[in-house]
Amino acid sequence: MARVAVVTGGTRGIGRAISVALKNAGYRVAANYGANDNAARQFNKETGIPVFKFDVGDFAACCAGIRQVEAQLGPVEVLVNNAGITRDAPIHRMNYEQWNAVIQTNLSSCFNMSRAVIEGMRSRGFGRIVNIGSINGQAGQYGQVNYAAAKSGIHGFTKALAQEGASRGITVNAVAPGYVDTEMVRAVPADVLEKIIARIPVGRLGKADDIARSVVFLVADDADFITGSTISVNGGQYMY
Repeated sequence: MARVAVVTGGTRGIGRAISVALKNAGYRVAANYGANDNAARQFNKETGIPVFKFDVGDFAACCAGIRQVEAQLGPVEVLVNNAGITRDAPIHRMNYEQWNAVIQTNLSSCFNMSRAVIEGMRSRGFGRIVNIGSINGQAGQYGQVNYAAAKSGIHGFTKALAQEGASRGITVNAVAPGYVDTEMVRAVPADVLEKIIARIPVGRLGKADDIARSVVFLVADDADFITGSTISVNGGQYMY
């Protein structure tokens, strides 16, 4: 039977590409989303992938969401923690709500979702967890102390959880995208975006499929000797 994979923030942008790539690779995919009902309905209509609405920053909601996924699709054996938001501002202008929203959605969600599936993975002796970090969690970025802190935390979370899961057949890895051609990046002013691309050695923005291919590689059954690693997919912009 096909393995069940959950992708948080799985209906748009990088998450959408990951959801579709996993489905095409033979997984039974559940795509989580948090707010945009219209986009989720359209995604479901176009891909046939079932969607599940819950707030990944809320621990109880994550536990309930995983129970719903497992009741419909079966035990979750693959988890991709992709959900993320930005609330950019320099720290002297950033309020607590902007800080906390990003930490909860981008970082606490990794605990919430992993905690909801880890006992089942341990009992079955198999699990794959991939956390989506960021180049800005590796190098930092002006105006993003919240986002950079959350994404940097993901890299440490990945290494620690990898050590806990290794003896139980659970691998935990991260993918750190650079600047990818998504709605979030396309919202950057054109002159700023031009400067960003000029700093990317391969000379282009990343594509969501670039990230998705890395995830499919890491969650494969035969990727069992790769754990605690971060794959940087950034066109050579930052070599960590």
